Amino acid sequence: MAAEPKPRLGYIDWMRGLACVLMFQTHCYDAWLAPQFREAEFFGWSRLLGSLPAPLFLFLAGISFALITDKLRRRGVPDHQILKQTARRGAEIFGIALLFRLQQWGIVFPWAPWTDLFRVDILNMMGLSMMAMAVACRAARTRAASIAAACLVTAAIALASPPMWTTWRSATSSLPWPLESYLNGVHIYGVPQAWLFPIFPWMALAFAGLAVGLALFGDWAKSREAKALAFCGAAGVALFFLSKLLDALPVVIYAVYDYWHTSPNYVLARVGILLVILFACYAWCRWGPGESGFSPMKQLGQTSLLVYWVHIELVYGRFSILKHRVQDIPTATGGLLAIFALMLLLSVLRIRWKGQGAGILAWIRGRLQRGKRKELMQRVPAPQGGNPAT
Repeated sequence: MAAEPKPRLGYIDWMRGLACVLMFQTHCYDAWLAPQFREAEFFGWSRLLGSLPAPLFLFLAGISFALITDKLRRRGVPDHQILKQTARRGAEIFGIALLFRLQQWGIVFPWAPWTDLFRVDILNMMGLSMMAMAVACRAARTRAASIAAACLVTAAIALASPPMWTTWRSATSSLPWPLESYLNGVHIYGVPQAWLFPIFPWMALAFAGLAVGLALFGDWAKSREAKALAFCGAAGVALFFLSKLLDALPVVIYAVYDYWHTSPNYVLARVGILLVILFACYAWCRWGPGESGFSPMKQLGQTSLLVYWVHIELVYGRFSILKHRVQDIPTATGGLLAIFALMLLLSVLRIRWKGQGAGILAWIRGRLQRGKRKELMQRVPAPQGGNPAT
């Protein structure tokens, strides 16, 4: 009897689903609330929660990349094949990001400027991060070396982010703005934009996830899963308070210091928060009701790319289910619940139909062929004096 396939890691799917829900509420309130409601404390809390989805997605991309790499290595797949497979997947995500931007521009055309085609969004950074992680793991080869390399890249990107946005711009500004934007998010505005997702500092979160994932999927941590995840949670708390301590020191390292956007201390705090959320999701699924029955969070987490793509159109696009910037909080909340229900239904249908594309096409072809045969039979005249049924 063939061995049953190993189930997905529920707490990873749950954490990704949490990122989806936080993303939904951020986008819905941002797109639909009228100006007078955007000044309320409620909207401030929504924006605060909205700072989590992008770090969660990048961090989880690193953990998922570690899981895939670990599985391939345990199967004995050669290093060059692992590089090829993982880098190709990163290139696919990057290609999807470009197609997404093209679709967004096409739907809003002619009002959207052509420069939107080159905006650096979260999907662009996920694809680039996966390709970079593929190269790093190929160069490091062993698990321990890969963890060390991931930590070093995380630190290097975090430490280089402040000058990359400020004092080093004299060197990067000679690049065409679509290329420079991948370094510092300058886009067309002449100065870096905090709402974009350039390599510095966002790729650091993906490599941090890679380091955590490689450690968690090692033999020692897999045999002591609860202890390993509890250690992650404790380390997250320690990193967060270490970040606050370092930020309070009177030492001046950078000519321009921006804690909330480029500071290495803020990257440290973000990684700490992500580790705490990781352990909380694990505890919820291991000892709480997270794994019992149908879980909307886990369901959304399994199709996060699809629901990301579709919900953007229903919230910001031409097919928005509510009018933009004219709604009150209750109406926008109702729209949020509708988006959640629609995306959950879409996710269920996607999983149910996954792998059945060939069967569905065969059924459609069969129906069309039967329809054509019936039409031909109706066109053939019956023999004179005979029975048409014979």
